Amino acid sequence: MTDHTTGDGRDRPGSQWYDDEAGPLVRPYAMTGGRTRPGPAGVRFDLIALVTRPPGAPDSDDAVLGPEHRTLVHLCRSETQSVAELAADADLPVGVVRVLLGDLVELGCVTVSRPVPPAHLPDERILREVIDGLRAL
Repeated sequence: MTDHTTGDGRDRPGSQWYDDEAGPLVRPYAMTGGRTRPGPAGVRFDLIALVTRPPGAPDSDDAVLGPEHRTLVHLCRSETQSVAELAADADLPVGVVRVLLGDLVELGCVTVSRPVPPAHLPDERILREVIDGLRAL
């Protein structure tokens, strides 16, 4: 167990917000400002929704963004990530990630797209006909 006191026996500043075994003691509602749903962007954040940092997006060092927001933006910098991957990589609950992503979408820092549902994919028969037609050329 780590000693959270200064040399004179007083607690170090911020030590009441840290537990040696559990880590930082910031509750999810504190990260989201008490919100449980993403903002009015109207984007659905399914677990498989894909989050991308578009070219020319505002910089994530803005004072408006909290550390969790910046973490999510940083995770999206190198490649597109699903909401589930972001939650796992940021070590945050999915509900919190959804709310934070709503903020980031509204600020233009990230974009969210949903994968194409299987019902909207081209029929395999049509794809085979196209391949056969190309081979015939």
